[in-house]
Amino acid sequence: MPGIVRAYVRVVDAINYRIGRLIMYGIFVMVGVLLWSSISKTFFLPSLWTLEVAQFAMVAYYILGGPYSIQLGANVRMDLFYGNWSVRKKAWFDAFTVLFLIFFLTVLLYGAVESTTYSITYNERNPTAWRPLLWPIKIIMCVGILLMLLQAIAEFIKDVARIRDITL
Repeated sequence: MPGIVRAYVRVVDAINYRIGRLIMYGIFVMVGVLLWSSISKTFFLPSLWTLEVAQFAMVAYYILGGPYSIQLGANVRMDLFYGNWSVRKKAWFDAFTVLFLIFFLTVLLYGAVESTTYSITYNERNPTAWRPLLWPIKIIMCVGILLMLLQAIAEFIKDVARIRDITL
């Protein structure tokens, strides 16, 4: 494999590893927001913002944690046949199926960028009592989808390297 391809895989893996390790602690943000929601509803006036902040935190948690999950191989697979295959056969199958993921993520990213552009242009707000701006979470979604696309391409490169018996 050319040096630039190896560097691409190393850089993408390093970025997604660090972001994934950091975003793991986002669960505590969600727990804190939902705990405050319960406390405020019980003892004080209910907060208008807690449900939406929890939803936004969950979106960030899943979207930014997705590339790390792909990197670790923690994604869901049907292991009925796959588990018994050789490393090379798994790599062939993964290299083929990741192309569908790359296509899907490309279309998803296109739509996310269009939606984010609209949201920024028209100062889109959520139609609730709190009315938060939507462009910050949409930007996070675009970044997460882009990182997942980059990780999927890196996984494709790793699969091709496994097929050709090349170490990266």
